[in-house]
Amino acid sequence: MGEKTTPIFPCRSIDDCWAFYEALGFELTFRQTRPNPFIAVQRGGIELQFYGLKEHDPNMGLFGCYVMTTDVDALYEAFRGGLKASLGRIPTRGLPRIGRLGDMSYGVRQFLVTDPDGNQMRIGQPTSDDFSHRPAPKDKVGRALHTARLFVNSKEDFDGAAKVLDHLLAADGDSLTAPQRVEVLVLRADVALQLEDLPRAQESVAEIERIELGEEERAAVSDELQRLVDLQAAVRAD
Repeated sequence: MGEKTTPIFPCRSIDDCWAFYEALGFELTFRQTRPNPFIAVQRGGIELQFYGLKEHDPNMGLFGCYVMTTDVDALYEAFRGGLKASLGRIPTRGLPRIGRLGDMSYGVRQFLVTDPDGNQMRIGQPTSDDFSHRPAPKDKVGRALHTARLFVNSKEDFDGAAKVLDHLLAADGDSLTAPQRVEVLVLRADVALQLEDLPRAQESVAEIERIELGEEERAAVSDELQRLVDLQAAVRAD
């Protein structure tokens, strides 16, 4: 037996939807306007379908799928590059948006991309044969980052993530190592942007820019430094 699943998502306009996925490098494999608007797109092994629904609320955030890939870093760079070429920037908040690429606690290296209609692809590459959640780290900093990232990536609870990070910075901020401070502040800046708190995002980015890192320390937080580039552009554009 050979089965295949193809997600079917709502969109307000098939033309606007197609413009977004074209920027990501997809091909249009089917399009119809009557009796109902509908398109199908494909990029390699990723196949998606969309039906037009003018009354769709993109802020509902109820629709998504998971895409497994063998090269998540390359796909992330391709999506970032396509969005920047199409939009003139890399969208880090609102709709559409693309999130941070990083290693998760459940055996994948992953990023999230959300289209203009709130439909979300979680795209990951296995880093383990075990996809169950790992126990939270025992150290305070590791546990706080673990919890905050789960809030952000699992249910987009940005308020919850902000509270966890703010508590850590208030209680233990002075004792953080330089790499730890970068990790915490990059995530805090990212969360602030999602919450439309531009001053806090700018403050966090400015603080990161004052942190001095050695070569090995930069390598340890390379995912955060890559995300910082996008966040810097976002806070300066506003």
